Amino acid sequence: MAFDATIVKKRLAQFWELNAEFGHEHNAVHVYLSEIVSDRYVLVNGLQLLHDELQLAGLNKSDEDTNDVVACGADLSLPTVITTLAHTNCGDRIHQGEATTSYQQIVASRFACMSEIGEYKLEAFSPTGGGTDDGHTLAHVTVAHQLDAPIRKALYDGHPGSFVLVNVDLKTHVGRIDLPNGKVLIGQTKESKWRESRSACGAIVGTLKGYNAENGVHRRIRQDLGEANFKYLTEHGVKTKDGVDVTPAVAAAIVAIQGMLNTATALETELDERGVGHLTASLTVNRPHLDDTIVYFARATVFQGQTRVQGFGTDASKFSGRVVEYKGDRRLLLTYDGIDASDHPVHESSAKPKS
Repeated sequence: MAFDATIVKKRLAQFWELNAEFGHEHNAVHVYLSEIVSDRYVLVNGLQLLHDELQLAGLNKSDEDTNDVVACGADLSLPTVITTLAHTNCGDRIHQGEATTSYQQIVASRFACMSEIGEYKLEAFSPTGGGTDDGHTLAHVTVAHQLDAPIRKALYDGHPGSFVLVNVDLKTHVGRIDLPNGKVLIGQTKESKWRESRSACGAIVGTLKGYNAENGVHRRIRQDLGEANFKYLTEHGVKTKDGVDVTPAVAAAIVAIQGMLNTATALETELDERGVGHLTASLTVNRPHLDDTIVYFARATVFQGQTRVQGFGTDASKFSGRVVEYKGDRRLLLTYDGIDASDHPVHESSAKPKS
């Protein structure tokens, strides 16, 4: 059945009309709901959304499938979206509460595939330092695992407006300590009140402060940063006007953004003409005795070989920041190239989609 791309194009147009706030440290619920979840629902609202394995019952039925579970099967003659979710997060245990609880409850519960027993089946990667080990591998694995060929054919034959949605969230993290003298220390945090502070992210801070060419993680992070950025961050760094060194946060941001860009480039050819990708880049801020916060940096969509990106870029020299009062707290506010948080332009690139 010939694909009617107008449904997707209309929704992408609505998506890119939505406001996005980049660079401001917010609580996790705010970022996940007001930025990621709201964006994704614009792409699927009003369509039949499939992300439960039970909804696939009967589409590829075996002789053993004789019970009433097949009644859960979806009617693919309706305009339908099958969605899946991948995320990357540094494996550092210091922020696993935020990663496994808030993210799964707010984002994964809505867009990840769900097993027969109600378990969320995410593509979950934990490269040291966050970002991604390999954006092409991440894209390939996520797309390849989403659908069996017979189910994909049934979806595409069912309605001309049906499509698949691949969601990828690229995340890094940085520590933060608020000192008694009112100073803010970025790049360190404490796991608990019984422990001394340590570097976070240790891999990123370690790469900047003691690069070891024999360390594969250091080499990967330096590659993600790029030589010009690595030199700038190690020799100059980035400080706010009142002296807060935000260099570790800038480095972590670049790693997340570069991971998003690498994965989006790969999705341009991994997705077929009915494949839609939505990607984000963000930074978790680990704060002792307080809930982790998040800084949202960039978003992207991929459709029919065209990528659109909005948000921060990857030139370290264009980052600046300050600490601002926000709802009774002091929050980090980063800017890129002097652009206000909500005024970043949308950039486009294109490649030939997978046939």
